[in-house]
Amino acid sequence: MTMKTTHVNGAITAISLVGLIVFWTVLAWLKSDPDVLPMPAEVWRIMRAEAASGDLAYHMMATIRRVVAAFALAMFLGLVIGIALGRYRALDRWLGVWLVVFLNIPALVVIVLCYLWIGLNEVAAITAVALNKTAMVAVSIREGTRALDPKLRDMARSFELSPLQNLRHVVLPQLWPFIASSTRNGLAIIWKIVLVVEFLGRSNGIGFQIHLYFQLFEIGYVMAYALSFVAFVLILEWTVIALFERRATRWRLEGQGEAG
Repeated sequence: MTMKTTHVNGAITAISLVGLIVFWTVLAWLKSDPDVLPMPAEVWRIMRAEAASGDLAYHMMATIRRVVAAFALAMFLGLVIGIALGRYRALDRWLGVWLVVFLNIPALVVIVLCYLWIGLNEVAAITAVALNKTAMVAVSIREGTRALDPKLRDMARSFELSPLQNLRHVVLPQLWPFIASSTRNGLAIIWKIVLVVEFLGRSNGIGFQIHLYFQLFEIGYVMAYALSFVAFVLILEWTVIALFERRATRWRLEGQGEAG
């Protein structure tokens, strides 16, 4: 991606976000009821006040810790399960239906069951979130494993690469686009599930604050906390995940360039 393209995409993103804020402002003006839909300026004022008091940072960090722990666990388990099912068709015939079952169990059910079985603690919260995402990652990685280039596999055999070398130099480079896609989708889904987990059974975090202000019918505070975490995820998307995805697909672009 050239520097010019990056600047153009950045400008389009900025204009789009400004348009969203304008749309929000118009809706709030038409509604003329800050108790139902406050103006963006009012939500921004609340965010600044909560940040100044330290409450926003405290609850944000609690949510981020849960997101990171659940995301790491789900990606690891999903990667292992997906590669195994993609490489061994017999195993996939036996366990593939398990993925379908877990994909279709509502997240709320998994959360409630984990709280009932494990208790209202961090282990239950992280386990519930990870279980909800692991099946999604496994399905994506399974399809990526099935799409591996057989010529590269034969080359690895001819060079007598060890299983670890084959995984590192042949399998993972081809799976990086699928891993990057699972990373992006995973973060988008996991943080939403984490908020539900906090809403139902934790004593801190963004979800806990949203629950608190929901009970008080303080829509401005609900939006302030929700948008604060959305902003964090967007920054993560534009920096870490975008960089990771570019590096993940670089080998394909370089290969196409050499072929051309």
